[in-house]
Amino acid sequence: MFSRSYSRLVASKTAVPLSTYLARVGRPYSSSAAYEHILISTPKPGVGLITLNRPKALNALSSPLFKELNDALTKYDEDEAIGAIVITGNGKAFAAGADIKEMAPLTFSAAYSNNFIAPWSHLANSVRKPVIAAVAGYALGGGCELALMCDVIYCTASATFGQPEIKLGVVPGAGGSQRLTRAVGKSKAMELILTGKNFSGREAGEWGVAAKVVEGDHQALLGEAIATAETIAGYSRVAVVAAKEVVNKSQELSLREGVEYERRLFHGLFGSEDQKIGMKAFAEKRKPEWTNK
Repeated sequence: MFSRSYSRLVASKTAVPLSTYLARVGRPYSSSAAYEHILISTPKPGVGLITLNRPKALNALSSPLFKELNDALTKYDEDEAIGAIVITGNGKAFAAGADIKEMAPLTFSAAYSNNFIAPWSHLANSVRKPVIAAVAGYALGGGCELALMCDVIYCTASATFGQPEIKLGVVPGAGGSQRLTRAVGKSKAMELILTGKNFSGREAGEWGVAAKVVEGDHQALLGEAIATAETIAGYSRVAVVAAKEVVNKSQELSLREGVEYERRLFHGLFGSEDQKIGMKAFAEKRKPEWTNK
């Protein structure tokens, strides 16, 4: 877990690499957490922020970057002090795509036998806490897919999304064809993927890809995303994880199966301490003090 002292150090300050923090305090920590390609911070109580940090490469996604991203996501997911996570890039790019230099020399046997980019799905498959993508600048190819893996997307009106893999002689490989189709429908997704056309942040909002479009720069966007993450982090962790789970099940189950699944989790929450706390506080017209149990 991230230490509370580290959280206090970075709160309301510029994000710093964990390795810098460790050098200051001399505390032992897993070598995998000495990040080179990402920055981590806790800008608000309960909020974990991950900033992709390969600015010279427009945050191109590579296996080393995803190894660090998955490590940070896992630690935030296990940290009891964190209730929601935000992933962002910088003003110029969220992530401009996968690292072509890494992919270009691959053969079928190497890609297939090593299950290339399968670890990129860790966010979608294993992280239980809500994750918000704050997208400014380019989110192309793998960058668009990374955003689509998140639970909520906030973006600037001028952000640029797209799945241009067709221009490289391949297809989306990290879920883009599946998640984009679920977001915009078959016809629009087919057009975008077959032509490689980009679409704007404003269009992402109109088509339901993004939950919120911010008329401002990256800092304004990040402020909105962090504020929403802070709101989520202020609720019962048990209920938040359950809420994320039932919404995700809606993408996999029939309506009847989904409603039945939702009802079972609803029933299950009556066994939590927070259900009793929340309902009692509501009846007494006061703010609940969650135990996250």
